[in-house]
Amino acid sequence: MKRRTKIVAVAAAILLTLGAGGVAVASGDDVPAPAAVSEAAALTGTAKLYRPAGDDITFSFDAHLAEADRQDPMKATGTFRFSHYKGDWGGYAKVKVDCLTTGGKVAVVSGVVVETDVKEFKKARVGVTVHDDPAGDRLGYTWMTADPQKDKVPPCISGAPFEKVKEGTGDFEVVPWEFVYPTE
Repeated sequence: MKRRTKIVAVAAAILLTLGAGGVAVASGDDVPAPAAVSEAAALTGTAKLYRPAGDDITFSFDAHLAEADRQDPMKATGTFRFSHYKGDWGGYAKVKVDCLTTGGKVAVVSGVVVETDVKEFKKARVGVTVHDDPAGDRLGYTWMTADPQKDKVPPCISGAPFEKVKEGTGDFEVVPWEFVYPTE
C-alpha cells in the first residue's frame, strides 16, 4: 500500500474512533475542542404558530438540563422567546428558564420573563409545552388560561399543546429526560 493511502486509511480510522467516542478535534489547530456537555434533557428550535388571520407568532427555545443535574429539572438553564405581532400591534418576551422536563417527544419548560415590551408579562413566570411530532409540531402555554399578572404559575407547569405549528416552520428537537429511580 502506498504511503499516502496508508495515511488516509489511518486518519479515517482515527476519525471514526473519535467520532464514536464523542470526541471532536478542532480543524487547523490540532487542539482538541472541549467535550460536549452531556444532557439529561433539552428543548431547542423555532416555529411559527398557525393562525388563519395572519398573526405572526413565533416561539424559540434553547433550554437544557445537564446530565449532572438529571434528578433536578429545576436546575435547567437557557432561554426561550416568544412574540406575537399583527399589523402594528404586538409584543415579545424573553424568558430565563427555571425548569425543564421532557418525556418522549413532549417538553414542558417554564421560566421568568426577563425582558418584554408587554406589561402583563413583566417578571411573570410562564410555561410552554411542545410536542415534537413529525406529523406536525404542536405547542401550548400557560397564559391561555392564566393571567400572567395575577395567577402564579408554578415551575414546570403549562397547558396541553393545543396550538398547531405553521407547516414548514417547526424545527423543535426534544431530548427525552429519564428520571433515575432510587433502588433502595
